Amino acid sequence: MKSTATICLLLSLASSTAFAYADGMHMDMKKMDTPKKAAQLGVHKTSAIVKAIDVANGKVTLEHGAIATLNWPPMTMAFTVKDKSLFDKLAVGRTVHVELVKEGTAYVVTAVK
Repeated sequence: MKSTATICLLLSLASSTAFAYADGMHMDMKKMDTPKKAAQLGVHKTSAIVKAIDVANGKVTLEHGAIATLNWPPMTMAFTVKDKSLFDKLAVGRTVHVELVKEGTAYVVTAVK
């Protein structure tokens, strides 16, 4: 009886460890956008290199550094630009400082410096 209970316990522990490991390998976007105290107002700042501009669709592709307030690693992604006049400050290859704000499920560029 002892050996059956021991085997069940070991299988249970091995199973829960495997599930915990597998869950840790899954990238959960909800965890990535948890703001820290510095961004409680919802404004997130980063410097980035402009990779592409699509004025017709209101998008800019940025290669940005890590955004600590969002727990985001450095990556390249497209963002909607909130105000079309901000495109005047964007040029492919230029390094810019941008501010991002969450609108709905996406982050949008609200300022360019």
